[in-house]
Amino acid sequence: MEMERLADLQARHAGAGRLEWIGLRPARREPLLAVETADVCDAGLEGDHAGAGRRAVTLIQSEHLPVIAALAKLHDVAPEMLRRNLVVSGLNLIALRNRRIAIGDVVLSITAPCPPCSRMEQALGAGGYTAMRGHGGVYAEVVRVGTLRLGDCVRPDGDEDAG
Repeated sequence: MEMERLADLQARHAGAGRLEWIGLRPARREPLLAVETADVCDAGLEGDHAGAGRRAVTLIQSEHLPVIAALAKLHDVAPEMLRRNLVVSGLNLIALRNRRIAIGDVVLSITAPCPPCSRMEQALGAGGYTAMRGHGGVYAEVVRVGTLRLGDCVRPDGDEDAG
């Protein structure tokens, strides 16, 4: 039996994910606004304060929300508390680092892990910063603009079979 190459194993996902939540940060330190659709331009989500580049969009896995809540000793954690733009389910985002993902007709390039900020102590209480370490999601750069909609399929770009 021939062993599979590590690159092949790393490129394989069990299936597509789904866009569960969209949030816009109108200005630094302002509350997030949950929306059902968002237009994506080169600078990120229209109406969000982030700028173009490797940190234009922030994403977090929905599967990490209960983990963060448990580590922060909370019953649950709402997405807007964590200040990320997109919550996706069904895909391991950190496994997609340095790869492109398609969300609907938008394409993003996952660039780096997104560490928690010191504001997590305010949002989640004492230990909130540490609760998010390793669970803070990822940054992404915009590759192709378009419109995001709740429920959009999320898949590695070019992986039409993952849907």
